[in-house]
Amino acid sequence: MGSEPRQLHIFLFPFMAHGHIIPFVDMAKLFVSRGAKITIVTTPLNSISISKSLQNFTSQIELIVLKFPVAEVGLPDTCENADSLPSPDYVPKFFEASTLLQAPFEQALLQSRPDCLVADMFFPWTNDLAAKIGIPRLIFHGTGAFSLCASDFMRLHKPEKNVSSETEPFLIPYLPGDIKITKMKLPSNFREDTQTEFSKFFNEVKESESNCYGVVVNSFYELETEYVDCYRDVLRRKAWPIGPLSLCNNGAREIAQRGKESAIDEHECLKWLDSQKPNSVVYVCFGSLAKFNSAQLKEIAIGLEASGKSFIWVVRKVNGEDKEEDQNWLPEGFEQRMEGKGLIIRGWAPQVLILNHPAVGGFVTHCGWNSTLEGVAAGVPMVTWPVSAEQFYNEILVTEVLKTGVAVGVQKWVPGVGDFIGGEAVEKAIRRVMDDEEGVEMRNRAAENAEKAKKAVGNDGSSYRNLDALIEELKSLAF
Repeated sequence: MGSEPRQLHIFLFPFMAHGHIIPFVDMAKLFVSRGAKITIVTTPLNSISISKSLQNFTSQIELIVLKFPVAEVGLPDTCENADSLPSPDYVPKFFEASTLLQAPFEQALLQSRPDCLVADMFFPWTNDLAAKIGIPRLIFHGTGAFSLCASDFMRLHKPEKNVSSETEPFLIPYLPGDIKITKMKLPSNFREDTQTEFSKFFNEVKESESNCYGVVVNSFYELETEYVDCYRDVLRRKAWPIGPLSLCNNGAREIAQRGKESAIDEHECLKWLDSQKPNSVVYVCFGSLAKFNSAQLKEIAIGLEASGKSFIWVVRKVNGEDKEEDQNWLPEGFEQRMEGKGLIIRGWAPQVLILNHPAVGGFVTHCGWNSTLEGVAAGVPMVTWPVSAEQFYNEILVTEVLKTGVAVGVQKWVPGVGDFIGGEAVEKAIRRVMDDEEGVEMRNRAAENAEKAKKAVGNDGSSYRNLDALIEELKSLAF
């Protein structure tokens, strides 16, 4: 009798933020479905939501839990996730704490001796650790090929230095499609040409991308063909698009279990949507990190009401206060007038379930990549409202390249609170997506992309084959 074939053992190391953890957990399920052994490394509080998301996979996916050094850097005890930071002032300390995971993480690597490490972009130091024990390190950015190319060409060629004002559009060099942007839509260190500790760290992140074995991309080839090719051929990076990762989940329960505990029962939410007509509901959600102020939330409410559309609106927190205690952000009598027409979810929502319901006809989004790709996979046209990070690049992809959305009109990169947008602009953008002939064309294109997404992850689709190719390459290195 021959011995059992050895399993490929992969370590996954997500950054401690829900927008990073969720696709990593989806990726873990995907690797397991192809026979790999998976270990996810995380911290105590994050392990709770990860375990919940992996209820059907407990025998196949191991968790290694490392203490997160909150006290050592002066963070409150509960701050193990970027979403739980009391204010943006704590972000540098949070990143400092994440770098202190280096020694315990190295210990875990040495004890388990996996065949490969897939580590989040925000752990650039894992390149050296992987090299030390002789295994390949793959990066997971959690974003698509378009923004990966755009951000690298910006970093390498600095075209923003050649414009006379912050509002003058300029071409992003070497990026296919003659794509233009303004300085206003770039991070502050680009606009001011300054070096901070944070911008130095981001340079390390991009440098580690140049030196790692390759990049796993949550996208699919048919969506970003030119940009996947550009990333591989012009930037000379090994890349495997294996998404949309969200499509690895089956059934309402498994989809609803992704991420944090939902603030609404999924059956209640679906029941409400069942009472609405097809393509009649606009879904409004700005991710887990944007925290708009009361004045901005009031303008969104005004725009929603004026649009005349039914809506589901996910609201996080206002000024750190719980929504039930602070009603000043809603116009007087708004909830009474919107009864039956609008559903406000205060907290976390089962987003993928909502987007895939036939009643949903539009998505107002901050253009985080998870949300953008979930919208693509659901075939829903978008109103784009970027706040920070790579979201302005994602907006350009949706509105100019894919032509499946319209911009609400954000002009400036403002982390956390966002650039202020009036209710009239909100109403106009929603009407363009939901009512106009332009909206019908966008919906048709969005439906085609959703079909391509499902084919990509299906048997013998491009993402399916890319995953096979990646696993075979890792096996050839390991065995």
